[in-house]
Amino acid sequence: MTPLVIAHRGASGYRPEHTLASYELAARMGADFLEPDLVSTADGVLVARHEPMIGATTDVAAHPEFAARRTVRTLDGEQVEDWFADDFTLTELRTLRAVERLPGLRQGNTVYDGLFPVPTFGEILELRARLSAELGREIGVYPETKHPSYHASRSLACEDALVAALRAHGLDRADAPVFVQSFEVGNLRALHAATPVPLIQLLDAEGGPADGGPSYAALCTPDGLAAIAEYAAGIGPEKSLAAPPSSLVADAHAAGLLVHVWTLRNENAFLAAPWRRGTRADEYGDALAEYRTFVEAGVDGLFTDHPDTAVTALSLLPL
Repeated sequence: MTPLVIAHRGASGYRPEHTLASYELAARMGADFLEPDLVSTADGVLVARHEPMIGATTDVAAHPEFAARRTVRTLDGEQVEDWFADDFTLTELRTLRAVERLPGLRQGNTVYDGLFPVPTFGEILELRARLSAELGREIGVYPETKHPSYHASRSLACEDALVAALRAHGLDRADAPVFVQSFEVGNLRALHAATPVPLIQLLDAEGGPADGGPSYAALCTPDGLAAIAEYAAGIGPEKSLAAPPSSLVADAHAAGLLVHVWTLRNENAFLAAPWRRGTRADEYGDALAEYRTFVEAGVDGLFTDHPDTAVTALSLLPL
């Protein structure tokens, strides 16, 4: 089966991430799923941002009226100084505009700085429905609950709001074009009891879930994968975990789990040395070779910042 093309924060290689413009471009490029990271506002509205911190992805620093909102919080055990989405109501957040998070690597995206507001999850679901009808194919949504333990500590737990939004758009069902993902375990187990949509356990190359329990390395073992299969339909490993000669893909499939790897990008900065071309970090390397490696490894889905490259790669490869 052809792996799914999952648009990581939209077509974030071409537009500022987590904007409706980025998601729409991704769908038009052929992405199967749109991936929003979800955080909460102070009034409990789920919005799409990479992290609860918004200093690097919005123009909040240019708003003197919000200067005093910059603060220090503990996030996953580390002290972080920034502006936090959960200190802003949705109305206040709407006065901000998105900016490119990686301007040094994606200077072309900076021409769109200041144009797009922060979208709500509901708006993304509406866009998904509109584009599915317009393009004549079902486009899925693949939300990630960002730092759920942090949000729970702020009395802004996101699980109920997420399920309510899916239900309001007719997507709270097992066969809906939806996956829900998280790096934490506890909220996935809670979601497993609250919704029939398939869940994905994200796995990083080091560390472990912020809510405790086994490390990510332990979760990648056959025993760990069997435990994940109790509540999730698949895993989302950082790509180095699934790269040959790793047996992770085969082990996960043996446990009945899907494998969706993250994140494939075109720039040299994100490619292994054999696939880099030229000398600059922002230049494109041999991204097609990276796609080929993971397709041949048997993965079921590919998170990508460049959906058009993924679609092209899959069209060129024997599947």
